[in-house]
Amino acid sequence: MNVFLSYILLGLSLAAPIGPVNAAQIDRGIRSGFMHSWLVGVGAVLADGIYMLVVYIGVVRFLEIEFMQTFLWLFGFFVLIYTGIETMMNAGKVHLEYARSSEPLIKSFFTGFFMSISNPLTILFWLGIYGSVLAKTAATYETAQLVLYSCAIFIGLILWDITMASVSSSFRKYLTSHLLVTISMLSGVSMIGFGIYFGFQAFQNLFG
Repeated sequence: MNVFLSYILLGLSLAAPIGPVNAAQIDRGIRSGFMHSWLVGVGAVLADGIYMLVVYIGVVRFLEIEFMQTFLWLFGFFVLIYTGIETMMNAGKVHLEYARSSEPLIKSFFTGFFMSISNPLTILFWLGIYGSVLAKTAATYETAQLVLYSCAIFIGLILWDITMASVSSSFRKYLTSHLLVTISMLSGVSMIGFGIYFGFQAFQNLFG
């Protein structure tokens, strides 16, 4: 049980660093409420699951091809720049009396999914973290326990998403209208910043 809980804590710590997905979650929670924010996180967790599976079955060699890395950097660049600009353009629409967004829930889900799946850092992250966990666990435990501990990591990721969605949607009740706009603008700038970094990495891969 202690080992299982330690893997849940690992999942929480993996999800905690502020990145483009967390920025999008904060923005969606403030503008559209809990469900939109949570679904951004669920989309990202699904992408994490795909990469965990990729690491597990050893397809990672395919992702080490330079063309694939460049493609993923460029894809991440476009996804983040588009989402960041959209967030900043909608920032002015955030008001305390502003009705819950009519944006489809599925759009929030796919925002999180594409942000995470197109992020080469996610691949490297899961290759480094989950790859080492996999090697250690596989050497010590059976496959059934490996699956169990992988599920524990997922529970940690989901718990963090629920926390982020709850906090960001609750903030709406206590913040001033001006501050809500500022936070939304900062989220957009953060995503564009990550996007520019991805674009720079793609440029280096192509011309470096």
